[in-house]
Amino acid sequence: MATKLYVLTIFILLISIAGNAAAAEAQQCPSKSKGECHDKAQSLKLKLIAISSILVTSMIGICLPILSRKVSALQPDKDLFVVVKAFASGVILATGYMHVLPDSFDCLRSECLPESPWRKFPFTTFVAMLSALLAMMVDSFSMSYSRKSFLRRAAAREEDEESAKNNRCPDQLEHFGHGHGIKTEDGLNGKDSQLLKHRVVAQVLELGIVVHSVVIGLSMGASDNPCTMRPLIAAICFHQFFEGMGLGGCILQTEYGSKIKAVMVFFFSTTTPFGIALGIALSNVYSDHSPTALIVVGLLDAASAGLLNYMALVDLLAADFMGRKLQANVKLQTWSYIAVLLGIGGMSLMAKWA
Repeated sequence: MATKLYVLTIFILLISIAGNAAAAEAQQCPSKSKGECHDKAQSLKLKLIAISSILVTSMIGICLPILSRKVSALQPDKDLFVVVKAFASGVILATGYMHVLPDSFDCLRSECLPESPWRKFPFTTFVAMLSALLAMMVDSFSMSYSRKSFLRRAAAREEDEESAKNNRCPDQLEHFGHGHGIKTEDGLNGKDSQLLKHRVVAQVLELGIVVHSVVIGLSMGASDNPCTMRPLIAAICFHQFFEGMGLGGCILQTEYGSKIKAVMVFFFSTTTPFGIALGIALSNVYSDHSPTALIVVGLLDAASAGLLNYMALVDLLAADFMGRKLQANVKLQTWSYIAVLLGIGGMSLMAKWA
C-alpha cells in the first residue's frame, strides 16, 4: 500500500508539472535576446545526447551504493561507506542552497512578473520555510504511521508464535526461540526503529529530488542555445551522479525488496530525461520567461530547496554526525567533514554552469 501511494504521489507530481508547463503563456513577456548562439537543430542533437547521458549517469550513480553490498568495504557499517555518504550528503545540501534556491529567486523576482506582490514579498524563502516544515511533518506522521503498522505486524507474529508454542510438545519448547530484541519505549526494537527512519528519509528525499530534476530537464529541453547547453550537460551529469549516490546510500539502508528499489531507481533516473523530453515537446509553446512558467518553476524550486535542505541537514548529516559511530571515532568524523566540504565545494563550483 505504501509503495502504491509513493508511486502515485510522484506520478501526480510529474503530471501536474507537465500540465503547468503546457499552460505557460509564451507571449506575455519578451524573452532574452537569443544572440548568435541560437541553433534549434544543433540544440536538438545536444538534447538527445543529454537524455541518454543523464539517464546512464543517473542510473550508475544511484545503483552503485545499492549494488555495493557485494563489496565488503562499502557495506553500510564500514567507515568508507560513511565517508562516501557524507560526500553525497554535501552534494545534496549544496544542490538545495547553491542551485535550487538561487533559481527560485531569479524566477520569482524576474522583471517579467508584476512588482506587486512578487518583488515585494520574499516568496522564495517563505515557500522554502513551509516546505522544510512540511518535510518534518511528513517525517513525523510517516514514522508514527509506520510504527503502528510495525507494531500490529509484530503483535500478530507474537500471537502466531505463542499459538505454535502452545501446540508444541514440552521437549520441543527448549528449542523454541525466546528473544525478540530489546524494545524501546515506543514498542519497537532499535533496529526496527532505525529501519523505519531510513525508509521515510529515502522516500521524502526522492520526492524533493524529483521536483528539482523535472524542472532542470524542462528548462534544458525548452532551450535552443547550444553554447550554454554543452557545459550544462556535463554539470548535470556530475550533479545527477553524486546526488544519485546520496539517494542510493539512503535506499541501501532501507532494506527494501528489489521491486521497491527498482521503482525508486526508475523515478530518479528518468525524471530529468523526462523533463528534457517534455521541454522539447513544449518548446513551441513554453517559454522560460512567461509569467506562468516563472511562477510555477519558482515556487516548485523554492519548495524543493526547503525539502532538500531539511533532509540534507537533519536526516542525513545531523543523524550521522550525532550518531554513535561518528561520535565514537574523531578521526572518522574529521574525514567525514572533509568529505562533506568536498561535496559542497564540487556542487558549488558546478553552480557556474547549472
